[in-house]
Amino acid sequence: MAFDQVKMLNDLRKAQKALAKEIIEVEAGDGAVVVQITAELKVKSIKINPEYVDVDDISQLEHWLEIAIRDGMAKAQEIAAEKMKPLMGGLGKLGL
Repeated sequence: MAFDQVKMLNDLRKAQKALAKEIIEVEAGDGAVVVQITAELKVKSIKINPEYVDVDDISQLEHWLEIAIRDGMAKAQEIAAEKMKPLMGGLGKLGL
């Protein structure tokens, strides 16, 4: 492999590690549900505020979870795409 290819692969690895450290926090239900997602699209944590949850209406909690996870994943994808965009142009040179 040429030096440029090795450098590009190292840059990609560094960018992937950086994505793992980038955390997006999203809330739904006025703070009833708070979800943290990494820019690698992995759920880091889910917090539920019991003061906002009506155990007789679990469907509302499920809805808030869906919203927070969906919005968090969308934001994480945007961040990942922006961070990886400068590196993706060189992938064709690697034969991938």
